[in-house]
Amino acid sequence: MILSRRSLLAAAAVAPLAAHAGVLRAAEPDLSALSNITGDVKPIGLDERRARLARAQALMKANGIGAVLIEPGASLLYFTGVRWSRSERLTAAVIPIEGDPMIVTPFFEEPSVRESLGVPAQVRVWQEHESPFAVIAGWLREKKLHNHRIGIEETVRHFAVAGLAEAIGDARLIVSANSVVRGCRMIKTPAELALMQKAADVTMAAYRWTYPRVEAGMTPPDIAALMTAATRKLGGEVAFNLILLGEASAYPHGTGKPQRVVKDEVVLMDCGARVHGYESDISRTFVHGEPAAEQRKVWDEMRKGQDIAFATAKIGTPAGAVDDAVRRYYESLGYGPDYKLPGLSHRTGHGIGMDGHEPINLVRGETTKLAPGMCFSNEPGIYLPGKFGVRLEDCFHMTASGPKWFSVPPRSLEEPIG
Repeated sequence: MILSRRSLLAAAAVAPLAAHAGVLRAAEPDLSALSNITGDVKPIGLDERRARLARAQALMKANGIGAVLIEPGASLLYFTGVRWSRSERLTAAVIPIEGDPMIVTPFFEEPSVRESLGVPAQVRVWQEHESPFAVIAGWLREKKLHNHRIGIEETVRHFAVAGLAEAIGDARLIVSANSVVRGCRMIKTPAELALMQKAADVTMAAYRWTYPRVEAGMTPPDIAALMTAATRKLGGEVAFNLILLGEASAYPHGTGKPQRVVKDEVVLMDCGARVHGYESDISRTFVHGEPAAEQRKVWDEMRKGQDIAFATAKIGTPAGAVDDAVRRYYESLGYGPDYKLPGLSHRTGHGIGMDGHEPINLVRGETTKLAPGMCFSNEPGIYLPGKFGVRLEDCFHMTASGPKWFSVPPRSLEEPIG
């Protein structure tokens, strides 16, 4: 697995809380006032997963694909309920164009795989001296699918693609499964939207609890420890907590240099929670002390950038047009052009759901048209290298009448959390 810089920094931010016990002890009386707010949500159940499989099979028929191969990760969980990690020993699902999926796994892993299986499925095993690809190819022959195109979910590793191609004897039958998997996962159902809303509610409640407890001298791990403790107390699982202080806020995923909260400098927090497998992703930027005129100006400009992105996101509009609209506004202010700094050095937003980042993105050239059920972040940050950066990030989902916020952006720098 390739880890992004953000993943590495975020992992450090959720390190064991014992290292920040002093900060947490001071907050403990207030922390005890928080309670679990996730008890009213329902995890994804059998009926929902059956509907997903039916949708996938309809898309397979429409795109001439006989079966789809999926390795462990969000897509495997999405379709089958199986929670598993990737290793050199292949565990995977094959979804056929008709009938129940098949799970292939090492013999000794079968009981554990069955334990989390959330849909009716065949489970076929392979022994340590055998090839899992031979097992898959044999099953495809039984289903009379060995001469059909086999779709590959986009995160499947090369060794699995190559092994399957060799086993079926015709690499030309191996194709992308994006039309099927993306076609399902990009469009969230009401059940999924409810879980994403709850994840956003948890993160916002954690922000409101943490914000007044940020003090001069604190380090990013100190602040992350507060967000982590609050998120868990509120019933969420911590996805990430990225804290950037002072000049570090000018670099979207930070720096390895030591940082502390300093009076009148910027604090940028990019945090997310997970509820029953669905994520939030919310950023807030504020000044610890009295904002300078330049800090206030950039904050207000970035906040308007969010509004422009939101207003542009209409049903049927190409996703790339949202990014285009924000950049036109920023260039009118003298930023850029394009990705040049000072300005916006990254896309305006990304898809979100079970993964914090998933297709498609609000980025130049993306022609996919916005449709009900699509979910995105809205984060057109402004960065001034050597000084500071401002990123406000709130996610929204598309409805038949337009976009709807999961978390509502703050109104002003005086109320920077919202």
